[in-house]
Amino acid sequence: MAETWYGDNGPQPAQFGLGGWLRVILRAVPLGALVFGGLIILLLVRLLERSLWGMRRPVTPYVTQFVCRSSLALLGIRYRTQGAPMVGAGAVVANHSSWLDIFALNARKRIYFVSKSEVASWPGIGWLARATGTVFIKRDRSEVSDQITVFRDRLSAGHKLLFFPEGTSTDGLQVLPFKPALFAAFFDPALRNNLQIQPVTLNYVAPEGADPRFYGWWGDMDFGPHLLATLATRKQGSVSVVYHPPVKVAEFANRKALAKATEDAVRGGLTQHGVAQL
Repeated sequence: MAETWYGDNGPQPAQFGLGGWLRVILRAVPLGALVFGGLIILLLVRLLERSLWGMRRPVTPYVTQFVCRSSLALLGIRYRTQGAPMVGAGAVVANHSSWLDIFALNARKRIYFVSKSEVASWPGIGWLARATGTVFIKRDRSEVSDQITVFRDRLSAGHKLLFFPEGTSTDGLQVLPFKPALFAAFFDPALRNNLQIQPVTLNYVAPEGADPRFYGWWGDMDFGPHLLATLATRKQGSVSVVYHPPVKVAEFANRKALAKATEDAVRGGLTQHGVAQL
């Protein structure tokens, strides 16, 4: 069972009037049309991909990338990146703050998320995750051998897999210790010598005057109210994605050393952008 981070009490529930509800409608309608329209296109194209290329997905990731980038624009959230996504086989590790991470990370680079198995059954989010090629795993030591097989197959097909090694989401103002167990599969002999890991930092800046944790989604927060608050805010904040230099798995003695090195890089990116540390 995955852990859940609770931290301090979250921001107070948003209170908004007629103007806020009008913004919800004006943003939600085109956003829903974009996301679910893109999903239909993706599923249709995927039928062709599967018959011609099997596990490889030469077209559908571009659909996902377009939808995510356009969704941030429709929401009014300013988006910027720093550094370069790595080239070649490898995996990505990032801090985890919000459901918005999906849009921010997909907007620049074509990736495939690795998520806890429970997400597959979530209404809405689970459907989208399955359609976009998310890898679902059980975070259990007894499952490591099966995970290695899945990771090897996906990586050999040219997929970039993205992990959230904190194991849970936070308020976006800090980075929790990375769980070394999630790095065990990278040290399999079939992967270790050729695999690179790129640390990535997500930095959210709340709308002016809002709680600094505005975009964070953690603990027992409900998705619906958080989505409504995001849609209703008059002027949005921003998100930046920092791509750190990739590291080679073969240069590390064990999973703990690799977890610590990537954790330090991700946390350093958060500090660099002036986000308060709790």
